Amino acid sequence: MEQLTVATTPIEGQKPGTSGLRKKTRVFMQPHYLENFVQAIWTAIGGVQGKTLVLGGDGRYFNDRAAQVILRMAAAGGAARVIVGQGAILSTPAASNLIRQRQTDGGIIMSASHNPGGIDADFGVKFNTPNGGPAPEDVTNRIYEATTKLTAYEILESQDIDLSTLGETRLGDMVVEVVDPVVDYAALMEQLFDFDAIARLIAGGFTLRFDAMHAVTGPYAKAILEDRLGAAPGSVMNATPQPDFGGGHPDPNPIWAKPLVDLVMGPDAPDFAAASDGDGDRNMILGRGVYVTPSDSLAVLAANAHLAPGYADGLKGVARSMPTSRAVDRVAVARGLDCYETPTGWKFFGNLLDAGRATLCGEESAGTGSDHVREKDGLWAVLLWLNILAVTGRSVAETMQTHWAEFGRNYYTRHDYEALDKQLAEGLMNGLRVRLPDLPGQVFAGRRVAQADEFAYDDPVDGSHSAGQGLRVVFEGGARVVFRLSGTGTEGATLRVYLEDFVDDPARLDMAPETALADVVAAADQIAGIRTTTGRDGPDVTT
Repeated sequence: MEQLTVATTPIEGQKPGTSGLRKKTRVFMQPHYLENFVQAIWTAIGGVQGKTLVLGGDGRYFNDRAAQVILRMAAAGGAARVIVGQGAILSTPAASNLIRQRQTDGGIIMSASHNPGGIDADFGVKFNTPNGGPAPEDVTNRIYEATTKLTAYEILESQDIDLSTLGETRLGDMVVEVVDPVVDYAALMEQLFDFDAIARLIAGGFTLRFDAMHAVTGPYAKAILEDRLGAAPGSVMNATPQPDFGGGHPDPNPIWAKPLVDLVMGPDAPDFAAASDGDGDRNMILGRGVYVTPSDSLAVLAANAHLAPGYADGLKGVARSMPTSRAVDRVAVARGLDCYETPTGWKFFGNLLDAGRATLCGEESAGTGSDHVREKDGLWAVLLWLNILAVTGRSVAETMQTHWAEFGRNYYTRHDYEALDKQLAEGLMNGLRVRLPDLPGQVFAGRRVAQADEFAYDDPVDGSHSAGQGLRVVFEGGARVVFRLSGTGTEGATLRVYLEDFVDDPARLDMAPETALADVVAAADQIAGIRTTTGRDGPDVTT
C-alpha cells in the first residue's frame, strides 16, 4: 500500500451547480477527472486530515468505482474515518441524516439525482457540509477556484475495499465503516410519524403503490411500507436499484412515471400512489383519479403537518423556491406563519432551517422536506401524506377538495424546453431581461402585466446576496409566469417556464389545469417569443 502524488493539470468546466458537479458518465470516467474534483473539494474545506466523512450514492453506473477512488483519496488526505453505505449506497436524505446524526465533517454524495443513469447517461458528485445540506455558494466557489489551480492530487494505491459487508476495516490509517443504508433513516421516520396509525389504515383495506423507478429508494420503501407498515407484497414497484434505472428516467413526474399515473387513473386504482427519483429526494403524490402537483403537495403538508407527532407543536415557518406556486403562501397567512421565498436550490433553505426560521420547505420540482435533515426527502413526504390520510380518514381527492375550498386553488404547470442550443437559450433570456421594464401595462392574450422583474435574494440569516435567479412577470389578478434556465442538465440548456393562476370561485375549482391556464400559456409565449426563437411547437415535458 503506497501513497502516490499524481501530477495533473486543471480541467475546464468543473464548476459545481446548485447540486454539485453533473456531467456525462464518460466525462467522469476520463483520466484524472473525478480525482481532480475530489482533490478540489479537499482543498476547499481545508483538507480532510483527522476528519470523519459520510460517503454514498444512488447506485447509478460508476457509483461503485467512484466510491473506491474517493475512499483512497480520503485515506491519502489523512481522514480518520469514512462512513459508507453498504454497497456504496445511500439515498441523499439518508446521507444527510447520517452526517447530522454522527456529527461528521460532511459527506460526499454520488448522484445526478433525477437524471438518467448508465455509461452513456449522467453522473454527479456533490459535497454536503456538516449540517447535512448541500454546500453553499461560498464553498462551491472555493471548490471551483481550486479546480482551476490544481497541479497534483494525493491517492493511496491499494486493493478495493469490501463494501458489501457491514462493519469496520482499515484503508491505511483510515477506518472505513460500512453501515446498513436503511436502518438509521427508518428509525428517524418512526420518530416523526405515527406508524401505528398508518399501519391500521393499511390493515383496514387501504391500498397503495410506490414506484421506486429502479432507483435508490426501493430498499427504503420496502423496509418501511411493506415490512413495517404492512402494505401488501409488491406494493413497492421497481424496487431493485439498477445502474441504469432499468433503462428509465428516474424523475417522478407524470411523463416519466406514466405507468403509475395510468394505474391511478384506471379502474384498478389504489387509494394512494407515489414515486421517488434516482437518489430519493424527490416525490410525486397521486390518489385514485388525481395527480397532486408538488406545489399543492407542499401547501397541503404545511396545512396539516401538525397531525403527525413530529410536528404536533406546529411549524416555525415555511419556505418555497421562487418558481414554486404561491399556494403555500396562503396557508402561511391563514396559519400566521412566516413564509420565505428563496432561489431554486435546496442549499438556500439550509440557513432558514438551521436558524429555526422554517420547518417545512419545498420546490415545484417535486422536492419537499423539513428540518429533520437538510435535503429534500421523497419518502418522508410520502409518509407525512399517509399520516395525514390516516388521521383525517379522507381520500387524496377529498383532501385536495377540502384544501381548495379553504385556501383557494393555485392552478400551476411547468413547461420544459430541453437540450436547447445554449447561446440561443441565453439570447432568449437576455432579450426578455432588457424588455422587463417596458412590460407593465402591456396586454398579452388578454392579460395585463402588473409587474415584471428579475428575482434576487438577500438571505435573512447571513445577509448573502444572490442575483439573477429568474425572470418574473406578474399579471393583474395574480397570475404569474416565471422564466429560468435550469442548471441540472448535462447537455445544452433547458428553458423552464412556470405558469400559475389563482382561483377562489367555488364553481371554478375543478377545471382542467390546461383550460385554467390556457391564456397564461399564450401570454408567456407572446412575451418571450418561445416558439419563434426555439422553432418548437411546444414544450418537451409538461408537469
